[in-house]
Amino acid sequence: MSNLWDDSLSGFWSAWIILITLGSIAFAFWILYANRKTDKVPDAEGNVETTGHAADEIEEYDNPLPRWWFQLYVATVVFSLGYLLLYPGLGNFTGLLGWTQEGQWEQEVARAEERFSPIFAQYEEIPIPELAQDAEAMRVAGRIFQNNCAVCHGANAQGGYGFPDLTDEEWLYGGEPEQILTTLVRGRNGLMPSWQQLGEENIENVANHVLSLSGLEHDAERAELGSAVYTSVCAACHGPDGTGTQALGAPNLTNDSWLYLAPGQSVLDSVRQTLRNGRNGHMPAQEAYIGEERVHLVAAYIYSLRDRD
Repeated sequence: MSNLWDDSLSGFWSAWIILITLGSIAFAFWILYANRKTDKVPDAEGNVETTGHAADEIEEYDNPLPRWWFQLYVATVVFSLGYLLLYPGLGNFTGLLGWTQEGQWEQEVARAEERFSPIFAQYEEIPIPELAQDAEAMRVAGRIFQNNCAVCHGANAQGGYGFPDLTDEEWLYGGEPEQILTTLVRGRNGLMPSWQQLGEENIENVANHVLSLSGLEHDAERAELGSAVYTSVCAACHGPDGTGTQALGAPNLTNDSWLYLAPGQSVLDSVRQTLRNGRNGHMPAQEAYIGEERVHLVAAYIYSLRDRD
């Protein structure tokens, strides 16, 4: 019988839980059993003496419980004892059926895999551009996206502060099928180092130069001063012309698309903050969570988003 017990609780606490549980059931049953009858006897006319309690001229009679009510309660006690015998509920006792919530979850997952794996396997054989045109497949992929991706990228996939918009043409690591697959399978880690060592004056100058790359309003004099600093410390990743480098995940600074622009914040303030403090971005690898077949399907879904309008 040792397999009916686990070690999740110490012996004392396991025994304490068992004692409290069974003791509460026994005490409640005793209270009901002891009061199932009354010593009050009806008089010759069949009237029963009251308990003396009254409210709004309604008096309480001292009658015994109906037999059916008492028997029903006994049935609930029998059911509870049977339940505690079959299922876990008494300390470390696992129950005669050996049921666990983890085991039930694993069974449900196994049934789902058996049912849906052939469908996902069929989808995996279809090239991503072609699969992105399959409306039924995209409905399935959309549900997977909502369950696993929407928490960061939003239900509409338009991203948010620090999370890329997947519906536009701006891709940090590229938006072609293989690039999207690589992002999903391997994940991404983006790093923009802090440049506090440049000093506030140079940070201000470089920030204005960055705004000039996108044609935004800026201080022309400061932008000119920041050009040389940009070339020496920023161009290696973002390119001399600021168009970025997808191989590094370095964003394009010429398209007026800003990943870390908070609501109500100016672009200049956001760029200053980035230069002062740096940025860290992490896209977790998804293959370990949803499987290779679903990754292929989600990649097709993301690929299809660019055509939505």
